[in-house]
Amino acid sequence: MATVYVGLGSNVDAENNLHLGIGELRRRYGELRVSAVYRSAAVGFEGPDFLNLVASFRSEDTPQAVCEEIELIHDLAGRDPDGGKWESRPLDIDLLLYNDLIMDERPVRIPREDILEYGFVLRPLAELAPGLVHPVTGRAMLEHWREFDASRHPLKIAGVIL
Repeated sequence: MATVYVGLGSNVDAENNLHLGIGELRRRYGELRVSAVYRSAAVGFEGPDFLNLVASFRSEDTPQAVCEEIELIHDLAGRDPDGGKWESRPLDIDLLLYNDLIMDERPVRIPREDILEYGFVLRPLAELAPGLVHPVTGRAMLEHWREFDASRHPLKIAGVIL
């Protein structure tokens, strides 16, 4: 059974859509561990602030099957499958890590590069699993967070309970 980490974000009816996303992940995978929810400005475009978090669960599904389930959850939230990367969205769930697997078989790429690029992914991941070792760098997530320039993507705890 694999340990899976996913990032969730929304900036359209964000609290409700994050509740939907977490609820659907729980329905499909059972018990989840979740980080705090963080508020951050949209990156790459003008838009409302995003709410972001990281969740983890255990699954026997393959990475491809997890991604297929994620797409079904996106559909439930009304996400446009043809929408661009740099626009508002009701729900965005990304597969971040699947055990220590390194994989680049489109559409599945793990570990997701966003982990080390964006504070709104790295901080909640480091909070949830500080000792988790990045499969490429061989360094713990907390170590990466401590070295990250947090001023690039300022975050605030949103106080949302999932």
